[in-house]
Amino acid sequence: MTISQFYIDFKNKLKTIYDDRESDNIADWAFENATGLKKLERRLNGNHKLNEIDYNHLQKYLKELLEHKPVQYVLQETWFYKRKFFINENVLIPRPETEELVEWIINDSHARNQHSKPTNMIDIGTGSGCIAVSLKKELASANITAIDVSEKALKIAKKNASGFNTPIGFLEINFLDETEWKDLKTYDVIVSNPPYIPAKEKNIMAKNVTEFEPSIALFVDNNDPFIFYKKITGFAKRHLNKNGKIYVEVHENYSKEVKDIFEKSGFASEIRKDIYGNARMVKAG
Repeated sequence: MTISQFYIDFKNKLKTIYDDRESDNIADWAFENATGLKKLERRLNGNHKLNEIDYNHLQKYLKELLEHKPVQYVLQETWFYKRKFFINENVLIPRPETEELVEWIINDSHARNQHSKPTNMIDIGTGSGCIAVSLKKELASANITAIDVSEKALKIAKKNASGFNTPIGFLEINFLDETEWKDLKTYDVIVSNPPYIPAKEKNIMAKNVTEFEPSIALFVDNNDPFIFYKKITGFAKRHLNKNGKIYVEVHENYSKEVKDIFEKSGFASEIRKDIYGNARMVKAG
């Protein structure tokens, strides 16, 4: 079977569960991963026979995709802030709004620290390490610590840091246990994309999220959905340097509640909307 023939068949099968645009995007990504050919190259070589190794890879990808497994987990890669990261089901798939959070920090850092001493930063709940690595790549002089409760997540974060040659200090810490904060220093920037989805919302979420992404990184108890923001506030009182800033991603329906948590503890704060107009980020300090 030629590359073009198999591509058409692959895409048509994806259309049984995805719309046309998403099917095209997923098929292009899968074929580039398996064959090494970008879209134009694939078209130019479309009449060539698909070799057995690539065929077997693509058959495996298709089977998993038709089971609603996200393409990022199928291919074990995702793009974040201009770079391709390794991921699997032990970490969340990074979202575009998290890129906007990173962009906010980078822009603020350039504005404040063009000629000052290196900035100390901590990424709480680093997951794949995409935030920490991206910040280090863009702010080379920053000293970055990244923590997570999951040993498996930290293994992936370390792999990404090594792949991008970014020296980052990784620590396995349960951030909700304040006794473990003793191993942490003081910081100019605290950043976190913590779990913030109330467990009750799981029933209305997409199958590819609830069945494949790690629940520990997504959901919080219905009775205390702001627990991480409260802990971050308490941590900042002791570990945020003078004139330091806190940046967090938030649930679009609860940005005001998070803003209030910071302000009640004496931090001035502001909400920022993402490119879709949703209130998804809060800065405090």
